[in-house]
Amino acid sequence: MNIKYLFLAVGLCCVLLDGNAQSNQVAKQPERIMLTWSDDPSNTQSVSWRVNGGHEKAIGQIVEEQSNPDLEKGAVAVEGTMSFLERGQQKDPYGQVTFRHLKPGTTYAYRVGDGTNWSAWNQFRTAGAAGDFSFIYLGDAQNDLRSKWSRAIRRAYQQESNARFIVHAGDLINRSNEDGEWAEWHEGAGFIHQMIPAVPTPGNHEYRRDSLGKLVLDPHWKVQFNLSQNGPEGMQDAVYYLDYQDVRIVSLNSQLIMLDSVAAGVQEKWLEKVLASSSKKWNIIVMHHPVYSTAKNRDNTILRERFKPIFEKYGVDLVLQGHDHTYARGSLGKKRPVYLLSVAGPKMYESDSERWMEKATSQTQLYQVIKLTANKLYFSSYKLDGQLFDSFELSKK
Repeated sequence: MNIKYLFLAVGLCCVLLDGNAQSNQVAKQPERIMLTWSDDPSNTQSVSWRVNGGHEKAIGQIVEEQSNPDLEKGAVAVEGTMSFLERGQQKDPYGQVTFRHLKPGTTYAYRVGDGTNWSAWNQFRTAGAAGDFSFIYLGDAQNDLRSKWSRAIRRAYQQESNARFIVHAGDLINRSNEDGEWAEWHEGAGFIHQMIPAVPTPGNHEYRRDSLGKLVLDPHWKVQFNLSQNGPEGMQDAVYYLDYQDVRIVSLNSQLIMLDSVAAGVQEKWLEKVLASSSKKWNIIVMHHPVYSTAKNRDNTILRERFKPIFEKYGVDLVLQGHDHTYARGSLGKKRPVYLLSVAGPKMYESDSERWMEKATSQTQLYQVIKLTANKLYFSSYKLDGQLFDSFELSKK
């Protein structure tokens, strides 16, 4: 026998006879695993996932990372909750679990499953009491998620793999309640969201109207993103705030602001209270529709007339936006807020006007890295080859 084929045969036999080989029953393993926060990032971590194989248990296991391979020995099991996403005649089971009583500034290993079928062990790090950190900000993904948007989030991770979270500024997918598009979104990101929590806000493409004409948020949103329930009643799935060390990030639902006057008024009052009560050094707004548009024939008057004065009154530092599928930055002659909009996916518009912009471009996929130190905020926008496109810094004592 040819020596090459002899080695192959021996290797195959070893694989078949090895009783310790990992399970290849992929169909029963958890998928679409997402890290988010429903509570304090310094001592909790929430995880969501789609359950496979018809199982009706949601369990998480967690252990402080010690670089020891015997993770199961010291792991603590936490029972989660199950929910079901209805898609026509089909009900997809999803699990959610929140790990609590964690140590600040600590790396943990975790896995999720049903007690028999488990995900891989992944890691996350809790927020510290203080210290420098960075996060990633991505504009609209929307189209060609697996084939083209994937380059943006993967390049951002390659550059800033120690980022503490990723802000998604709406239009994560193109058509609301299309499961295949969410499948592409998860595939495009790969394992990244299993290691770095997402901080998402919805866009217009996460919405549709029901038979009565009411705006309805994509049902995938709630089962995938376990978020803080500190927003106005009935809007908590998309309107919330998150405190991470010395920054407060506030997510507004701009789709409801634009199309529902009652919802706009509720968010307006809520936002003023949230900003007035903030003791954080940095305050950042995340919403989909821009206060100042770049696209032709778009003018978001309500945002300028009713929300911009609140941003200025309470010294908001950044307003992170999407929707117009270009890049733009401007502060309108003031130090803050700095208004930003960007696009990570391949759908592009031309920029209609540069009157308010200090920096702008179109037909360019970008990702942004924001770094915070004790007294400074550093903002950088990059093209997908890693080339720096735009940057600035803000200072505070």
